[in-house]
Amino acid sequence: MKKFLLVAALSLAAIATLATGVVVSRSGEREVPVLETAVEAAVLRQGSTGAEVKEVQRRLKNWGYYTGAVDGIFGAGTKKAVVAFQKKNGLTADGIVGKATYAALGMNDSYNALNGNGGSGTSSGRPSSGVPSNYTSSDLYLLAKAIYAEGRGESYTGQVAIGAVILNRVKSKSFPNSVSGVIYQKGAFTAVTDGQINLEPNQTAYNAARDAMNGWDPTYGCLYYYNPAVATSSWIFGRQTVTVIGKHVFAI
Repeated sequence: MKKFLLVAALSLAAIATLATGVVVSRSGEREVPVLETAVEAAVLRQGSTGAEVKEVQRRLKNWGYYTGAVDGIFGAGTKKAVVAFQKKNGLTADGIVGKATYAALGMNDSYNALNGNGGSGTSSGRPSSGVPSNYTSSDLYLLAKAIYAEGRGESYTGQVAIGAVILNRVKSKSFPNSVSGVIYQKGAFTAVTDGQINLEPNQTAYNAARDAMNGWDPTYGCLYYYNPAVATSSWIFGRQTVTVIGKHVFAI
Protein backbone atom coordinates (compact mmCIF):
# COMPACT_ATOMS: atom_id res chain seq x y z
CA MET A 1 0.00 0.00 0.00
CA LYS A 2 2.79 2.42 0.96
CA LYS A 3 4.61 1.58 -2.27
CA PHE A 4 1.47 2.32 -4.30
CA LEU A 5 1.03 5.69 -2.59
CA LEU A 6 4.67 6.61 -3.25
CA VAL A 7 4.38 5.81 -6.97
CA ALA A 8 1.14 7.81 -7.19
CA ALA A 9 2.75 10.79 -5.48
CA LEU A 10 5.73 10.73 -7.83
CA SER A 11 3.43 10.52 -10.85
CA LEU A 12 1.43 13.54 -9.69
CA ALA A 13 4.65 15.48 -9.14
CA ALA A 14 5.80 14.67 -12.68
CA ILE A 15 2.48 15.83 -14.14
CA ALA A 16 2.71 19.06 -12.16
CA THR A 17 6.20 19.67 -13.51
CA LEU A 18 5.10 19.19 -17.12
CA ALA A 19 2.07 21.38 -16.67
CA THR A 20 3.78 24.30 -14.96
CA GLY A 21 7.41 24.02 -16.02
CA VAL A 22 8.38 24.05 -12.33
CA VAL A 23 10.83 21.52 -10.96
CA VAL A 24 9.85 20.19 -7.50
CA SER A 25 12.54 18.73 -5.27
CA ARG A 26 12.02 15.64 -3.13
CA SER A 27 11.63 17.91 -0.12
CA GLY A 28 8.70 19.61 -1.85
CA GLU A 29 10.55 22.93 -2.35
CA ARG A 30 10.12 24.84 -5.62
CA GLU A 31 13.20 24.92 -7.82
CA VAL A 32 13.90 27.28 -10.76
CA PRO A 33 11.96 26.40 -13.95
CA VAL A 34 14.12 25.16 -16.80
CA LEU A 35 12.77 27.78 -19.25
CA GLU A 36 13.24 30.56 -16.71
CA THR A 37 16.87 29.49 -16.22
CA ALA A 38 17.54 29.58 -19.98
CA VAL A 39 16.01 33.04 -20.36
CA GLU A 40 17.91 34.39 -17.38
CA ALA A 41 21.17 33.07 -18.85
CA ALA A 42 20.47 34.87 -22.14
CA VAL A 43 20.11 38.26 -20.42
CA LEU A 44 23.48 39.99 -20.03
CA ARG A 45 24.43 42.28 -17.17
CA GLN A 46 27.54 43.31 -15.26
CA GLY A 47 29.29 40.13 -14.19
CA SER A 48 28.20 38.08 -17.24
CA THR A 49 30.87 36.40 -19.36
CA GLY A 50 31.07 34.49 -22.62
CA ALA A 51 30.81 34.72 -26.39
CA GLU A 52 27.55 36.66 -26.28
CA VAL A 53 29.19 39.39 -24.20
CA LYS A 54 32.10 39.42 -26.63
CA GLU A 55 29.77 40.00 -29.59
CA VAL A 56 28.02 42.85 -27.76
CA GLN A 57 31.42 44.42 -27.04
CA ARG A 58 32.52 44.00 -30.65
CA ARG A 59 29.45 45.76 -32.00
CA LEU A 60 29.57 48.56 -29.45
CA LYS A 61 33.27 49.08 -30.21
CA ASN A 62 32.62 49.25 -33.96
CA TRP A 63 30.02 51.95 -33.33
CA GLY A 64 32.24 53.98 -31.00
CA TYR A 65 30.42 53.32 -27.72
CA TYR A 66 33.03 51.01 -26.22
CA THR A 67 36.79 51.47 -25.98
CA GLY A 68 37.82 48.53 -23.80
CA ALA A 69 39.04 45.05 -24.67
CA VAL A 70 36.72 42.65 -26.49
CA ASP A 71 37.28 39.96 -23.90
CA GLY A 72 33.83 38.59 -23.17
CA ILE A 73 33.78 40.00 -19.65
CA PHE A 74 30.85 42.31 -18.83
CA GLY A 75 32.54 44.86 -16.59
CA ALA A 76 31.87 48.49 -15.68
CA GLY A 77 33.19 49.72 -19.04
CA THR A 78 30.85 47.45 -20.97
CA LYS A 79 27.90 48.53 -18.83
CA LYS A 80 28.72 52.19 -19.47
CA ALA A 81 28.82 51.52 -23.22
CA VAL A 82 25.52 49.63 -23.11
CA VAL A 83 23.88 52.52 -21.23
CA ALA A 84 25.14 55.02 -23.84
CA PHE A 85 23.85 52.80 -26.65
CA GLN A 86 20.47 52.41 -24.95
CA LYS A 87 20.12 56.18 -24.53
CA LYS A 88 20.96 56.72 -28.20
CA ASN A 89 18.30 54.22 -29.24
CA GLY A 90 15.55 55.42 -26.90
CA LEU A 91 15.70 52.32 -24.69
CA THR A 92 15.61 51.99 -20.90
CA ALA A 93 19.18 52.90 -19.94
CA ASP A 94 19.74 50.23 -17.29
CA GLY A 95 22.94 48.67 -18.67
CA ILE A 96 21.22 45.29 -19.02
CA VAL A 97 21.14 43.56 -22.41
CA GLY A 98 17.67 42.06 -22.81
CA LYS A 99 15.23 41.67 -25.70
CA ALA A 100 14.96 45.32 -26.70
CA THR A 101 18.71 45.94 -26.56
CA TYR A 102 19.49 42.72 -28.46
CA ALA A 103 17.04 43.83 -31.16
CA ALA A 104 18.63 47.28 -31.43
CA LEU A 105 22.08 45.65 -31.64
CA GLY A 106 20.85 43.48 -34.49
CA MET A 107 21.66 40.30 -32.54
CA ASN A 108 18.60 38.47 -33.85
CA ASP A 109 19.47 34.99 -32.56
CA SER A 110 19.82 36.32 -29.02
CA TYR A 111 16.61 38.33 -29.36
CA ASN A 112 14.71 35.29 -30.59
CA ALA A 113 16.04 33.17 -27.73
CA LEU A 114 14.48 35.59 -25.28
CA ASN A 115 11.36 36.02 -27.38
CA GLY A 116 10.71 32.28 -27.49
CA ASN A 117 10.85 31.77 -31.24
CA GLY A 118 13.31 30.70 -33.89
CA GLY A 119 12.46 33.12 -36.68
CA SER A 120 13.60 36.64 -37.38
CA GLY A 121 12.25 39.74 -39.06
CA THR A 122 8.74 39.88 -40.46
CA SER A 123 6.76 37.82 -42.94
CA SER A 124 7.99 40.14 -45.68
CA GLY A 125 11.59 39.32 -44.86
CA ARG A 126 12.34 42.87 -43.76
CA PRO A 127 13.78 43.47 -40.30
CA SER A 128 11.13 44.41 -37.75
CA SER A 129 13.46 45.75 -35.06
CA GLY A 130 16.81 47.34 -34.38
CA VAL A 131 15.91 50.80 -35.71
CA PRO A 132 17.17 53.71 -33.55
CA SER A 133 14.41 55.93 -32.21
CA ASN A 134 15.31 58.86 -34.48
CA TYR A 135 14.73 56.76 -37.61
CA THR A 136 11.82 54.73 -38.96
CA SER A 137 11.62 51.24 -40.46
CA SER A 138 11.08 52.97 -43.82
CA ASP A 139 14.36 54.86 -43.34
CA LEU A 140 16.12 51.56 -42.65
CA TYR A 141 14.64 49.93 -45.74
CA LEU A 142 15.49 52.86 -48.02
CA LEU A 143 19.03 53.19 -46.63
CA ALA A 144 19.57 49.45 -47.15
CA LYS A 145 18.35 49.82 -50.75
CA ALA A 146 20.80 52.68 -51.37
CA ILE A 147 23.68 50.76 -49.84
CA TYR A 148 22.90 47.65 -51.89
CA ALA A 149 22.47 49.61 -55.11
CA GLU A 150 25.59 51.73 -54.65
CA GLY A 151 27.99 49.32 -52.98
CA ARG A 152 26.97 45.68 -53.03
CA GLY A 153 30.39 44.80 -54.48
CA GLU A 154 32.25 46.56 -51.65
CA SER A 155 33.45 45.17 -48.33
CA TYR A 156 31.10 45.28 -45.35
CA THR A 157 32.95 48.32 -43.95
CA GLY A 158 32.66 49.97 -47.36
CA GLN A 159 28.90 49.41 -47.34
CA VAL A 160 28.55 50.87 -43.84
CA ALA A 161 30.60 53.84 -45.05
CA ILE A 162 28.10 54.54 -47.84
CA GLY A 163 25.29 54.50 -45.31
CA ALA A 164 27.26 56.80 -43.02
CA VAL A 165 27.75 59.37 -45.79
CA ILE A 166 24.01 59.43 -46.45
CA LEU A 167 23.25 59.90 -42.75
CA ASN A 168 25.95 62.57 -42.44
CA ARG A 169 24.18 64.46 -45.20
CA VAL A 170 20.87 64.18 -43.34
CA LYS A 171 22.55 65.90 -40.36
CA SER A 172 24.22 68.57 -42.51
CA LYS A 173 22.51 71.91 -43.21
CA SER A 174 23.78 71.70 -46.78
CA PHE A 175 21.54 68.75 -47.66
CA PRO A 176 17.91 67.66 -47.21
CA ASN A 177 17.08 66.68 -43.62
CA SER A 178 15.63 63.23 -44.27
CA VAL A 179 16.97 59.91 -45.53
CA SER A 180 14.59 59.90 -48.50
CA GLY A 181 15.36 63.56 -49.28
CA VAL A 182 19.10 62.91 -49.39
CA ILE A 183 18.87 59.72 -51.44
CA TYR A 184 16.45 61.13 -53.98
CA GLN A 185 18.09 64.55 -54.27
CA LYS A 186 18.46 65.20 -57.98
CA GLY A 187 21.79 63.97 -59.36
CA ALA A 188 23.09 62.86 -55.97
CA PHE A 189 23.40 59.12 -56.53
CA THR A 190 24.01 57.15 -59.71
CA ALA A 191 21.88 54.26 -58.44
CA VAL A 192 18.82 56.51 -58.38
CA THR A 193 19.51 57.82 -61.88
CA ASP A 194 19.98 54.38 -63.45
CA GLY A 195 17.20 52.69 -61.47
CA GLN A 196 19.30 50.32 -59.39
CA ILE A 197 17.78 51.89 -56.27
CA ASN A 198 14.74 49.69 -57.02
CA LEU A 199 16.67 46.46 -56.42
CA GLU A 200 15.71 44.56 -53.28
CA PRO A 201 18.50 44.76 -50.65
CA ASN A 202 20.02 41.66 -49.05
CA GLN A 203 20.58 41.04 -45.34
CA THR A 204 24.13 42.40 -45.49
CA ALA A 205 22.81 45.75 -46.74
CA TYR A 206 20.26 45.79 -43.91
CA ASN A 207 22.98 45.07 -41.37
CA ALA A 208 25.20 47.80 -42.81
CA ALA A 209 22.32 50.29 -42.73
CA ARG A 210 21.58 49.43 -39.10
CA ASP A 211 25.25 49.74 -38.16
CA ALA A 212 25.41 53.19 -39.78
CA MET A 213 22.23 54.27 -37.99
CA ASN A 214 23.68 53.08 -34.70
CA GLY A 215 26.66 55.39 -35.09
CA TRP A 216 29.41 53.47 -36.89
CA ASP A 217 31.04 55.92 -39.31
CA PRO A 218 34.17 54.52 -41.02
CA THR A 219 34.40 57.79 -43.00
CA TYR A 220 34.87 60.08 -39.98
CA GLY A 221 32.14 62.48 -41.00
CA CYS A 222 32.47 62.52 -44.79
CA LEU A 223 29.73 63.96 -46.99
CA TYR A 224 30.93 62.64 -50.34
CA TYR A 225 32.29 59.47 -51.90
CA TYR A 226 33.24 58.55 -55.45
CA ASN A 227 34.97 55.92 -57.52
CA PRO A 228 37.92 57.67 -59.20
CA ALA A 229 37.94 55.05 -61.97
CA VAL A 230 34.52 56.06 -63.25
CA ALA A 231 33.86 59.55 -61.83
CA THR A 232 33.44 62.18 -64.53
CA SER A 233 32.94 65.36 -62.50
CA SER A 234 36.13 67.38 -62.05
CA TRP A 235 34.46 69.12 -59.10
CA ILE A 236 34.46 66.00 -56.92
CA PHE A 237 38.24 65.57 -57.35
CA GLY A 238 38.73 68.88 -55.58
CA ARG A 239 37.15 67.68 -52.33
CA GLN A 240 39.48 66.92 -49.43
CA THR A 241 40.09 63.17 -49.19
CA VAL A 242 39.68 61.67 -45.72
CA THR A 243 39.96 57.94 -46.37
CA VAL A 244 39.78 55.30 -49.09
CA ILE A 245 37.74 52.13 -48.57
CA GLY A 246 37.72 49.62 -51.41
CA LYS A 247 37.05 51.39 -54.70
CA HIS A 248 35.61 54.51 -53.09
CA VAL A 249 37.31 57.70 -52.01
CA PHE A 250 35.53 59.41 -49.10
CA ALA A 251 35.81 63.16 -48.83
CA ILE A 252 34.51 66.31 -47.13
